[in-house]
Amino acid sequence: MRTVVVIGGGIVGLATAWELTRRGLDVTVLEKEDRWAAHQTGHNSNVVHAGLYYKPGSFKARMSTAGNRSIVDFARQYGVPVEVCGKLVVATSEAELPALKVLAERAEANGVPAKLITPSEAREYEPEVSCVAALRVESTGIIDFPAVCSALVRLLDESDADLRLGTSALGIRPGRTGGVEVATGDEVIHADALVNCAGLHADRVARLAGLTPSARIVPFRGEYYELKPERRHLVRGLIYPVPDASLPFLGVHLTRMLDGSVHAGPNAVLALRREGYTWRDFSAKDLAEVARFPGVWRLARKYAYPTGLDEVRRSFSRRRFAESLARLVPAVTEDDIVRHGSGVRAQALRPDGALVDDFLIETARNQVHVLNAPSPAATSALEIAKHIADEVSS
Repeated sequence: MRTVVVIGGGIVGLATAWELTRRGLDVTVLEKEDRWAAHQTGHNSNVVHAGLYYKPGSFKARMSTAGNRSIVDFARQYGVPVEVCGKLVVATSEAELPALKVLAERAEANGVPAKLITPSEAREYEPEVSCVAALRVESTGIIDFPAVCSALVRLLDESDADLRLGTSALGIRPGRTGGVEVATGDEVIHADALVNCAGLHADRVARLAGLTPSARIVPFRGEYYELKPERRHLVRGLIYPVPDASLPFLGVHLTRMLDGSVHAGPNAVLALRREGYTWRDFSAKDLAEVARFPGVWRLARKYAYPTGLDEVRRSFSRRRFAESLARLVPAVTEDDIVRHGSGVRAQALRPDGALVDDFLIETARNQVHVLNAPSPAATSALEIAKHIADEVSS
Protein backbone atom coordinates (compact mmCIF):
# COMPACT_ATOMS: atom_id res chain seq x y z
CA MET A 1 0.00 0.00 0.00
CA ARG A 2 1.29 3.49 -0.90
CA THR A 3 1.95 5.77 2.05
CA VAL A 4 1.51 9.54 2.28
CA VAL A 5 2.46 12.07 4.95
CA VAL A 6 0.16 15.12 5.15
CA ILE A 7 1.56 18.13 7.02
CA GLY A 8 -1.16 20.35 8.47
CA GLY A 9 -4.31 19.56 10.40
CA GLY A 10 -6.65 22.26 9.15
CA ILE A 11 -9.64 21.55 6.97
CA VAL A 12 -7.62 21.23 3.73
CA GLY A 13 -5.12 18.83 5.27
CA LEU A 14 -7.79 16.69 6.91
CA ALA A 15 -9.98 16.64 3.80
CA THR A 16 -6.96 15.63 1.73
CA ALA A 17 -6.07 12.86 4.16
CA TRP A 18 -9.64 11.56 4.03
CA GLU A 19 -9.71 11.60 0.24
CA LEU A 20 -6.40 9.72 0.12
CA THR A 21 -7.67 7.04 2.51
CA ARG A 22 -10.79 6.66 0.37
CA ARG A 23 -8.48 5.89 -2.53
CA GLY A 24 -6.76 3.16 -0.56
CA LEU A 25 -3.62 4.97 0.60
CA ASP A 26 -2.06 4.71 4.04
CA VAL A 27 -1.99 8.23 5.54
CA THR A 28 -0.16 9.93 8.40
CA VAL A 29 -1.22 13.47 9.37
CA LEU A 30 1.19 15.72 11.28
CA GLU A 31 -0.18 18.77 13.12
CA LYS A 32 2.15 20.88 15.23
CA GLU A 33 -0.62 22.18 17.51
CA ASP A 34 -2.38 20.14 20.20
CA ARG A 35 -5.73 20.40 18.44
CA TRP A 36 -7.14 20.23 14.91
CA ALA A 37 -8.25 23.33 12.99
CA ALA A 38 -6.19 25.54 15.28
CA HIS A 39 -5.56 28.45 12.94
CA GLN A 40 -7.26 29.55 9.69
CA THR A 41 -10.01 26.92 9.85
CA GLY A 42 -10.84 27.71 13.46
CA HIS A 43 -10.81 31.48 13.08
CA ASN A 44 -12.78 32.22 9.93
CA SER A 45 -16.32 33.48 9.35
CA ASN A 46 -17.84 30.00 8.80
CA VAL A 47 -19.40 31.08 5.52
CA VAL A 48 -20.02 28.57 2.72
CA HIS A 49 -19.12 30.69 -0.29
CA ALA A 50 -21.03 30.39 -3.54
CA GLY A 51 -18.17 31.00 -6.01
CA LEU A 52 -19.37 34.46 -6.91
CA TYR A 53 -16.21 36.55 -6.91
CA TYR A 54 -13.65 34.52 -8.79
CA LYS A 55 -12.34 34.64 -12.34
CA PRO A 56 -14.25 32.11 -14.48
CA GLY A 57 -12.19 29.00 -15.06
CA SER A 58 -9.87 29.63 -12.11
CA PHE A 59 -9.27 27.08 -9.36
CA LYS A 60 -11.25 29.26 -6.96
CA ALA A 61 -14.23 29.57 -9.32
CA ARG A 62 -14.42 25.87 -10.13
CA MET A 63 -13.59 24.54 -6.69
CA SER A 64 -15.77 26.90 -4.68
CA THR A 65 -18.82 26.36 -6.89
CA ALA A 66 -18.42 22.59 -6.65
CA GLY A 67 -17.33 22.87 -3.02
CA ASN A 68 -20.44 24.81 -2.12
CA ARG A 69 -22.42 21.68 -2.95
CA SER A 70 -20.01 19.05 -1.65
CA ILE A 71 -19.35 20.66 1.74
CA VAL A 72 -23.09 21.13 2.36
CA ASP A 73 -23.76 17.51 1.35
CA PHE A 74 -20.93 16.35 3.64
CA ALA A 75 -22.30 18.38 6.56
CA ARG A 76 -25.80 16.98 6.14
CA GLN A 77 -24.53 13.41 5.80
CA TYR A 78 -22.32 13.55 8.89
CA GLY A 79 -24.44 15.68 11.20
CA VAL A 80 -22.54 18.97 10.98
CA PRO A 81 -24.64 22.12 11.49
CA VAL A 82 -25.20 23.96 8.20
CA GLU A 83 -27.79 26.36 6.78
CA VAL A 84 -28.09 27.56 3.18
CA CYS A 85 -29.50 31.02 3.82
CA GLY A 86 -28.30 33.11 0.88
CA LYS A 87 -26.78 36.58 1.10
CA LEU A 88 -26.98 40.11 -0.24
CA VAL A 89 -24.12 41.99 -1.89
CA VAL A 90 -25.18 45.62 -1.74
CA ALA A 91 -24.13 48.69 -3.70
CA THR A 92 -24.39 51.65 -1.37
CA SER A 93 -23.73 54.29 -4.05
CA GLU A 94 -24.23 54.77 -7.78
CA ALA A 95 -20.46 54.49 -8.25
CA GLU A 96 -20.59 50.84 -7.15
CA LEU A 97 -23.24 49.80 -9.67
CA PRO A 98 -20.82 48.86 -12.49
CA ALA A 99 -18.86 46.58 -10.15
CA LEU A 100 -22.10 45.02 -8.91
CA LYS A 101 -23.10 44.31 -12.51
CA VAL A 102 -19.72 42.69 -13.12
CA LEU A 103 -20.34 40.45 -10.10
CA ALA A 104 -23.71 39.45 -11.52
CA GLU A 105 -22.07 38.57 -14.83
CA ARG A 106 -19.37 36.60 -13.06
CA ALA A 107 -21.99 34.73 -11.05
CA GLU A 108 -23.70 33.71 -14.28
CA ALA A 109 -20.38 32.63 -15.83
CA ASN A 110 -19.55 30.52 -12.77
CA GLY A 111 -22.99 28.92 -12.54
CA VAL A 112 -23.87 30.66 -9.27
CA PRO A 113 -27.60 31.27 -8.68
CA ALA A 114 -27.84 35.05 -8.26
CA LYS A 115 -30.00 37.94 -9.41
CA LEU A 116 -29.89 41.72 -9.31
CA ILE A 117 -32.66 43.21 -7.19
CA THR A 118 -34.00 46.65 -6.30
CA PRO A 119 -33.60 48.39 -2.94
CA SER A 120 -37.20 47.56 -2.00
CA GLU A 121 -36.62 43.89 -2.89
CA ALA A 122 -33.40 43.93 -0.84
CA ARG A 123 -35.34 45.20 2.16
CA GLU A 124 -37.66 42.20 1.93
CA TYR A 125 -34.60 40.13 2.91
CA GLU A 126 -32.93 42.72 5.15
CA PRO A 127 -35.32 45.45 6.36
CA GLU A 128 -32.51 47.61 7.78
CA VAL A 129 -30.20 47.52 4.76
CA SER A 130 -29.27 50.63 2.78
CA CYS A 131 -28.48 50.27 -0.91
CA VAL A 132 -29.16 51.56 -4.42
CA ALA A 133 -29.18 47.98 -5.75
CA ALA A 134 -28.21 44.51 -4.54
CA LEU A 135 -27.25 41.08 -5.76
CA ARG A 136 -29.12 38.22 -4.13
CA VAL A 137 -26.98 35.06 -3.98
CA GLU A 138 -29.06 32.04 -3.04
CA SER A 139 -26.44 29.32 -2.47
CA THR A 140 -24.32 31.05 0.18
CA GLY A 141 -24.57 29.36 3.56
CA ILE A 142 -23.23 29.22 7.10
CA ILE A 143 -21.59 26.19 8.65
CA ASP A 144 -19.41 25.05 11.55
CA PHE A 145 -16.04 24.40 9.87
CA PRO A 146 -14.32 23.14 13.06
CA ALA A 147 -17.18 20.62 13.36
CA VAL A 148 -16.46 19.56 9.76
CA CYS A 149 -12.89 18.89 10.88
CA SER A 150 -14.12 16.87 13.86
CA ALA A 151 -16.19 14.75 11.49
CA LEU A 152 -13.19 14.26 9.20
CA VAL A 153 -11.06 13.19 12.17
CA ARG A 154 -13.69 10.59 13.12
CA LEU A 155 -13.72 9.27 9.56
CA LEU A 156 -9.92 9.15 9.49
CA ASP A 157 -9.87 7.28 12.80
CA GLU A 158 -12.29 4.75 11.35
CA SER A 159 -9.96 4.39 8.35
CA ASP A 160 -6.98 3.70 10.65
CA ALA A 161 -5.13 6.83 9.57
CA ASP A 162 -2.18 7.78 11.79
CA LEU A 163 -3.19 11.13 13.30
CA ARG A 164 -0.49 12.94 15.26
CA LEU A 165 -1.12 16.14 17.19
CA GLY A 166 1.75 18.08 18.71
CA THR A 167 4.08 16.82 15.98
CA SER A 168 6.11 19.20 13.82
CA ALA A 169 7.96 18.39 10.63
CA LEU A 170 11.55 19.41 11.41
CA GLY A 171 13.28 18.07 8.32
CA ILE A 172 12.31 16.72 4.89
CA ARG A 173 14.53 14.96 2.37
CA PRO A 174 14.26 12.43 -0.45
CA GLY A 175 14.17 8.86 0.79
CA ARG A 176 17.26 6.74 0.26
CA THR A 177 15.22 4.17 -1.65
CA GLY A 178 12.63 6.57 -3.07
CA GLY A 179 9.76 8.56 -1.65
CA VAL A 180 10.40 11.04 1.15
CA GLU A 181 11.60 11.08 4.72
CA VAL A 182 10.11 13.45 7.28
CA ALA A 183 11.92 14.01 10.56
CA THR A 184 9.89 14.85 13.65
CA GLY A 185 11.21 15.27 17.17
CA ASP A 186 10.86 11.56 17.82
CA GLU A 187 11.48 9.69 14.58
CA VAL A 188 11.95 9.74 10.84
CA ILE A 189 8.79 8.84 8.91
CA HIS A 190 9.27 7.13 5.56
CA ALA A 191 6.53 7.64 2.97
CA ASP A 192 5.99 7.40 -0.75
CA ALA A 193 4.71 10.96 -0.99
CA LEU A 194 4.39 14.22 0.94
CA VAL A 195 1.47 16.68 0.92
CA ASN A 196 2.07 20.11 2.42
CA CYS A 197 -1.11 21.75 3.76
CA ALA A 198 0.66 23.81 6.40
CA GLY A 199 -1.28 27.03 5.76
CA LEU A 200 0.54 29.92 7.42
CA HIS A 201 3.79 27.95 7.22
CA ALA A 202 3.31 26.35 3.81
CA ASP A 203 6.18 28.22 2.14
CA ARG A 204 8.53 27.32 4.99
CA VAL A 205 7.62 23.65 4.72
CA ALA A 206 8.22 23.83 0.96
CA ARG A 207 11.69 25.29 1.54
CA LEU A 208 12.33 22.64 4.17
CA ALA A 209 11.58 20.08 1.46
CA GLY A 210 14.13 21.64 -0.87
CA LEU A 211 11.81 23.70 -3.08
CA THR A 212 12.01 27.36 -3.96
CA PRO A 213 8.32 28.33 -3.88
CA SER A 214 7.15 30.95 -6.36
CA ALA A 215 5.41 32.95 -3.61
CA ARG A 216 5.89 33.83 0.03
CA ILE A 217 3.25 33.70 2.76
CA VAL A 218 2.49 37.10 4.28
CA PRO A 219 0.09 37.01 7.26
CA PHE A 220 -2.85 39.41 7.33
CA ARG A 221 -4.96 39.63 10.47
CA GLY A 222 -8.70 40.10 10.19
CA GLU A 223 -10.42 41.43 13.29
CA TYR A 224 -14.07 40.82 14.13
CA TYR A 225 -16.72 42.53 16.17
CA GLU A 226 -20.20 41.23 16.90
CA LEU A 227 -23.51 42.93 17.47
CA LYS A 228 -24.72 43.05 21.03
CA PRO A 229 -27.56 40.56 21.64
CA GLU A 230 -30.20 43.29 21.83
CA ARG A 231 -29.17 44.58 18.37
CA ARG A 232 -28.98 41.27 16.51
CA HIS A 233 -32.40 41.89 15.02
CA LEU A 234 -30.81 44.44 12.68
CA VAL A 235 -29.39 41.62 10.52
CA ARG A 236 -31.34 38.58 9.35
CA GLY A 237 -28.70 36.88 7.24
CA LEU A 238 -25.51 37.88 5.40
CA ILE A 239 -24.83 41.38 4.08
CA TYR A 240 -21.68 42.10 2.06
CA PRO A 241 -20.37 45.24 0.37
CA VAL A 242 -19.29 45.37 -3.25
CA PRO A 243 -15.60 44.40 -2.94
CA ASP A 244 -12.60 46.25 -4.31
CA ALA A 245 -11.64 44.09 -7.29
CA SER A 246 -7.94 44.92 -6.83
CA LEU A 247 -7.81 43.34 -3.36
CA PRO A 248 -8.23 39.70 -2.25
CA PHE A 249 -10.36 40.76 0.72
CA LEU A 250 -14.14 41.08 0.54
CA GLY A 251 -14.49 44.04 2.88
CA VAL A 252 -16.17 44.34 6.26
CA HIS A 253 -19.49 42.49 6.22
CA LEU A 254 -22.25 41.29 8.55
CA THR A 255 -22.91 37.58 9.08
CA ARG A 256 -25.61 35.94 11.16
CA MET A 257 -24.10 32.76 12.63
CA LEU A 258 -25.73 29.41 13.36
CA ASP A 259 -26.20 30.33 17.04
CA GLY A 260 -28.01 33.57 16.13
CA SER A 261 -25.12 35.91 16.89
CA VAL A 262 -24.12 38.44 14.23
CA HIS A 263 -20.44 38.83 13.42
CA ALA A 264 -19.04 41.95 11.80
CA GLY A 265 -15.76 42.07 9.90
CA PRO A 266 -13.06 41.34 9.14
CA ASN A 267 -10.73 44.20 8.35
CA ALA A 268 -7.22 43.38 7.06
CA VAL A 269 -3.94 44.48 8.64
CA LEU A 270 -0.44 43.04 8.43
CA ALA A 271 0.08 40.62 11.33
CA LEU A 272 3.31 41.01 13.29
CA ARG A 273 3.90 37.26 13.36
CA ARG A 274 2.65 34.31 11.32
CA GLU A 275 0.13 33.47 14.02
CA GLY A 276 -0.39 37.02 15.25
CA TYR A 277 -3.96 37.33 16.46
CA THR A 278 -3.44 40.67 18.25
CA TRP A 279 -1.11 43.66 17.95
CA ARG A 280 0.75 42.24 20.96
CA ASP A 281 1.64 39.02 19.09
CA PHE A 282 5.11 39.86 17.79
CA SER A 283 7.92 37.82 16.26
CA ALA A 284 11.23 39.43 15.37
CA LYS A 285 12.03 36.46 13.14
CA ASP A 286 8.75 36.71 11.24
CA LEU A 287 8.98 40.47 10.83
CA ALA A 288 12.59 40.27 9.65
CA GLU A 289 11.54 37.72 7.06
CA VAL A 290 8.77 40.04 5.87
CA ALA A 291 11.14 43.02 5.77
CA ARG A 292 13.68 41.14 3.66
CA PHE A 293 11.10 40.13 1.06
CA PRO A 294 10.98 42.65 -1.81
CA GLY A 295 7.40 41.74 -2.68
CA VAL A 296 6.19 43.27 0.60
CA TRP A 297 7.75 46.66 -0.17
CA ARG A 298 6.31 46.65 -3.68
CA LEU A 299 2.89 45.79 -2.24
CA ALA A 300 3.23 48.56 0.35
CA ARG A 301 4.01 51.16 -2.30
CA LYS A 302 0.76 50.25 -4.01
CA TYR A 303 -1.59 49.90 -1.04
CA ALA A 304 -0.08 51.49 2.08
CA TYR A 305 -1.89 54.79 1.49
CA PRO A 306 -4.76 55.26 1.81
CA THR A 307 -5.99 51.63 1.88
CA GLY A 308 -3.52 50.19 4.39
CA LEU A 309 -3.63 53.23 6.64
CA ASP A 310 -7.44 53.13 6.72
CA GLU A 311 -7.35 49.47 7.75
CA VAL A 312 -4.94 50.19 10.61
CA ARG A 313 -7.07 53.12 11.79
CA ARG A 314 -10.14 50.90 11.75
CA SER A 315 -8.23 48.30 13.78
CA PHE A 316 -7.76 50.79 16.61
CA SER A 317 -11.11 52.59 16.35
CA ARG A 318 -14.44 51.00 17.15
CA ARG A 319 -16.09 54.12 15.78
CA ARG A 320 -14.45 53.70 12.38
CA PHE A 321 -15.35 50.03 12.33
CA ALA A 322 -18.97 50.87 13.10
CA GLU A 323 -19.00 53.53 10.37
CA SER A 324 -18.00 50.87 7.83
CA LEU A 325 -20.89 48.69 8.99
CA ALA A 326 -23.29 51.63 8.94
CA ARG A 327 -22.72 51.98 5.19
CA LEU A 328 -24.57 48.67 4.92
CA VAL A 329 -26.96 48.98 7.86
CA PRO A 330 -27.31 52.63 8.97
CA ALA A 331 -28.84 51.70 12.31
CA VAL A 332 -25.55 50.18 13.52
CA THR A 333 -23.59 52.47 15.86
CA GLU A 334 -20.35 52.04 17.78
CA ASP A 335 -22.39 51.33 20.93
CA ASP A 336 -23.90 48.29 19.20
CA ILE A 337 -20.68 46.32 18.64
CA VAL A 338 -18.15 44.52 20.85
CA ARG A 339 -14.83 42.86 20.02
CA HIS A 340 -14.98 39.23 18.96
CA GLY A 341 -11.57 37.76 18.22
CA SER A 342 -9.61 37.63 15.00
CA GLY A 343 -8.14 35.34 12.38
CA VAL A 344 -4.96 35.36 10.32
CA ARG A 345 -5.08 34.85 6.57
CA ALA A 346 -2.12 33.12 4.91
CA GLN A 347 -1.85 35.28 1.80
CA ALA A 348 0.72 34.32 -0.82
CA LEU A 349 2.67 37.20 -2.34
CA ARG A 350 5.00 37.10 -5.34
CA PRO A 351 8.39 38.86 -5.42
CA ASP A 352 7.00 41.52 -7.78
CA GLY A 353 4.43 42.51 -5.14
CA ALA A 354 1.48 40.78 -6.82
CA LEU A 355 -1.01 39.12 -4.49
CA VAL A 356 -1.69 35.56 -5.60
CA ASP A 357 -5.41 35.67 -6.38
CA ASP A 358 -6.00 31.96 -6.98
CA PHE A 359 -5.24 28.75 -5.15
CA LEU A 360 -1.56 27.95 -5.73
CA ILE A 361 -0.49 24.31 -5.72
CA GLU A 362 3.05 23.39 -6.75
CA THR A 363 4.52 19.92 -7.19
CA ALA A 364 7.91 18.26 -7.11
CA ARG A 365 8.93 14.62 -7.25
CA ASN A 366 6.75 12.78 -4.70
CA GLN A 367 5.59 16.11 -3.26
CA VAL A 368 2.50 18.35 -3.47
CA HIS A 369 2.60 21.78 -1.82
CA VAL A 370 -0.51 23.91 -1.23
CA LEU A 371 1.07 27.37 -1.18
CA ASN A 372 -2.00 29.60 -1.33
CA ALA A 373 -5.32 28.44 0.05
CA PRO A 374 -7.07 31.27 1.89
CA SER A 375 -10.82 31.85 1.58
CA PRO A 376 -12.72 30.14 -0.03
CA ALA A 377 -10.46 27.16 0.77
CA ALA A 378 -12.67 25.91 3.60
CA THR A 379 -15.69 25.87 1.29
CA SER A 380 -13.56 24.22 -1.40
CA ALA A 381 -11.70 21.78 0.87
CA LEU A 382 -13.22 18.57 -0.47
CA GLU A 383 -12.57 19.69 -4.06
CA ILE A 384 -8.99 20.77 -3.32
CA ALA A 385 -8.53 17.36 -1.72
CA LYS A 386 -9.61 15.60 -4.91
CA HIS A 387 -7.17 17.66 -6.95
CA ILE A 388 -4.31 16.89 -4.58
CA ALA A 389 -5.18 13.20 -4.53
CA ASP A 390 -5.08 13.19 -8.32
CA GLU A 391 -1.62 14.76 -8.20
CA VAL A 392 -0.40 12.19 -5.68
CA SER A 393 -1.79 9.36 -7.77
CA SER A 394 -0.39 10.61 -11.10
